[in-house]
Amino acid sequence: MDILSILGIILSIGAIVGGQHLEGGHISSIMQGTAALIVVGGTVGAVMLQFPLPVFLKALASAGMVFGNVSVDMKGIITKIVELSNVSRKQGLLALEGQMKTLTDPLMAKGVQLVVDGTEPHKIKEILEVEVEVFEEELGTIAKVYEAFGGYAPCVGIIGAVLGLIHVMENLADPSALGSGIAVAFVATVYGVGLANLFFLPMGSKIKLKAKTLIVAKLMVIEGLISVAQGENPRMIEEKLSGFLPTSEKKK
Repeated sequence: MDILSILGIILSIGAIVGGQHLEGGHISSIMQGTAALIVVGGTVGAVMLQFPLPVFLKALASAGMVFGNVSVDMKGIITKIVELSNVSRKQGLLALEGQMKTLTDPLMAKGVQLVVDGTEPHKIKEILEVEVEVFEEELGTIAKVYEAFGGYAPCVGIIGAVLGLIHVMENLADPSALGSGIAVAFVATVYGVGLANLFFLPMGSKIKLKAKTLIVAKLMVIEGLISVAQGENPRMIEEKLSGFLPTSEKKK
């Protein structure tokens, strides 16, 4: 679990509620079901209008990327590719077919199959890079869904505030209710701005950040398999792929 995401939510909500309390306000004053209905319903509806159903559903299902750890065993990938290189140099490229059962990464398995089939290195690179580009585009679209949530929420919050003010203006005959009515009207704005800046926009940014980790790992696989296909020295392959490691991993 990504503990930082959980702590971030707790801290942001705690700071706002705590500040409200220190100012002498009550939590009940910002708990308005009508405002929540307007903001959440309006925002979700706008995003549903913008994106196709498969993209929308996939984005919702990918929310786990924000709260779950996306870890890639980069050193394990390097070790496996060096192992494949040693096998190919000792027994030939066709011997790599016997290693297919040990591969759990679909991209690596596809690449090894292309190597075994005698595909030219530049063609292998082209084929595998297409898959990586599609993967990157899918994750980028998912991030855009959350960015769209963050873009629409404040605007819908303003709509909710205006609707509340309209209701207040319709009841000017009762001056005693004006103060509380205006306060309720602006709760919608708080919801819209809060949801956008405390949840939706950070979620989109975190998905983009974690997607980069996955993409770098895939690019490393492609570079390694190209080197294997070209018959490069395993030691040189290991040195080349080590360049993909984060600085902290290189020090280790």
